[in-house]
Amino acid sequence: MLDSILGSLKVVALATKTDFRSVTSREVALFEGSQGWGEFSPFLEYSHEESVPWLLSGIEAAFIESPAPRRRKIEVNATLPAIDDPVEIEKLLNAFDGTKVVKIKVGGEPEIDLARIACVRALRPDAKIRLDVNGLWSVGQAHAFLTQAGEIEYVEQPCSTIEELRELKDRTGVKIAGDEIIRKAKDPLTLNLSGAIDVVMLKVAPLGGIAKALEIARHYSLPVAVSSALESAVGISHGLKLAAAISQLDYACGLGTGALLAVDVGELPIIDGTIEVVDVKPDVSALNKFAVSNERLNWWKNRIRMVWIAGAEQSIKNNGWSE
Repeated sequence: MLDSILGSLKVVALATKTDFRSVTSREVALFEGSQGWGEFSPFLEYSHEESVPWLLSGIEAAFIESPAPRRRKIEVNATLPAIDDPVEIEKLLNAFDGTKVVKIKVGGEPEIDLARIACVRALRPDAKIRLDVNGLWSVGQAHAFLTQAGEIEYVEQPCSTIEELRELKDRTGVKIAGDEIIRKAKDPLTLNLSGAIDVVMLKVAPLGGIAKALEIARHYSLPVAVSSALESAVGISHGLKLAAAISQLDYACGLGTGALLAVDVGELPIIDGTIEVVDVKPDVSALNKFAVSNERLNWWKNRIRMVWIAGAEQSIKNNGWSE
């Protein structure tokens, strides 16, 4: 399996439309298996150990049959990075055709963040607003901000620890979604989320694939939302398959982030706020046009070898996947 992955490996650098969490070019590694294409795209600073689930997710996508879909189209939200120019905000929101929910990145200067929210409300007065904080607030900061932010659908990972989230939940009526506390846990199935969160955020790649994400959803029996990790259309297509397989999907999903990329290897258009669940085969011309240098390709090959040794190989054996 490792030889097959390395033999078909293509690595591309995809420019973003704007700075997204300090990322302006997204490098992703793509490989082909018996079931189609998989993606391996942990952020460059991630350790080999932290990248193991990302490789397992790509391997599952390429070599393991996907679960049967319960729905063919997935409602998605718009995603707004921490940008502040009203013209740029409007231009970016317009890329998310027909979406009725906007997720806004916050966690910087409160006045600037509140102004960003106000700008979105002026541009999309009927849209639901959700906030993404990436665990940057203390309980006090979160409570103070949420009392000024107006009606919020939910706030995603406002604080970094379960204890802080539980304390915040006692102090606010705003629903709380858990992201990093789940996907960065050593074992996401052993957490005590009682009284801490209202929504489980599922991301295919960081959790190790569709099967693992579905297991987490079943285990906690909480409402779920599916989101992305700024993948290419290949990676997003597997997030869509996860969303399609979930028994009850109560929230619009953060799977429209391809609209944040200036270029991509495939197309997953947002039409009237939804994306169709389809297989994505990367476009050959795009693979060639956006290919990284041979030096970067070899860097990614070596990274995959190191991640394989760091835990992917053993996990494949544990899962009963054929090598």
